Amino acid sequence: MEADIFDYHKEEEPVDIDTFQGGKQKLIQPTSLNDPKLEKLKEALVYWINSTLKPEHIVVQSLEEDMYDGLVLHHLLSSLAGVKLSLEEMALTSKAQIHKLEVILEELDKRLGLQDSSQIKWNVTLIHNKDLLATIHLLVAMVRCFQPELDLPPNVKVEVIVVEVTKSGIKSDVQTEVLTGARGAGSNSQRDTEREDPIEELLKLEPHKVNTVKKAILLFVNQNMLSLGLQVADMEKQFADGVILLLLIGQLEGFFIPLHDFNLTPVNPSEMLHNVTLALDLLNDIGIQMSSVDPQDIVSQDVTATLKILYALFKKHKGK
Repeated sequence: MEADIFDYHKEEEPVDIDTFQGGKQKLIQPTSLNDPKLEKLKEALVYWINSTLKPEHIVVQSLEEDMYDGLVLHHLLSSLAGVKLSLEEMALTSKAQIHKLEVILEELDKRLGLQDSSQIKWNVTLIHNKDLLATIHLLVAMVRCFQPELDLPPNVKVEVIVVEVTKSGIKSDVQTEVLTGARGAGSNSQRDTEREDPIEELLKLEPHKVNTVKKAILLFVNQNMLSLGLQVADMEKQFADGVILLLLIGQLEGFFIPLHDFNLTPVNPSEMLHNVTLALDLLNDIGIQMSSVDPQDIVSQDVTATLKILYALFKKHKGK
């Protein structure tokens, strides 16, 4: 995390083996720590956090090192769920950090709909001790709950050593822990269903059904462009230069994009590409990741790519 904002000393406390007695602890196997799938999941979560908290100028670099004190979780809860908790911004001592985490996790567990404690794979101690496994489980659950449209790397599994300390000694076992399921498969969290891309599935349907959805999205677009005196009739062609797309994002999100940041009357493919690239960057900033869409696809009037972007905006704002 950015040193100038979050550079402070964490109290180091000795680990007392008695605190683990009667319980179990899971440790990720060293071989799994180097799994490319796990690395991609960690990168996706870091990117999601930074995109979500960009307006607050919070930058996370490491899930292990930047989540333990509750500061980032507090801001995520506030940004994603609109929850304002009466907590100090910076908890500098271990005691203050633990108290902060207790309050945040209690509220988060309610929001995530986890009433059964057996479903909860994290706790205050694990998060504060920088447990990577627990931290990832928590963040994945938050994504599934608050931004279920966000694509996370599927089929991420790790080998873990389960250690149990008893009076008679230490028992250990090796198990497989699932972090994200397969696309289209269910999971333990609410709203945790990874589906095939809805637009890809839509385009496999009969033409009249595809046209019905196109008309609904087009109606949504024109309703939001009405105040600007603009109307879209040809979905593929009119979004190709990025101008209407940028104006639509500004209308929906309630912000003004300075005219010097984009080309209002683009005259060549390079200027169009600049506009569309800016639009995709803005979508990432507001939490809509379009990793499967290349800016050139929009400029080339690719109907699938254009529909993916408009559907993502439609899905987020249709209830407003």
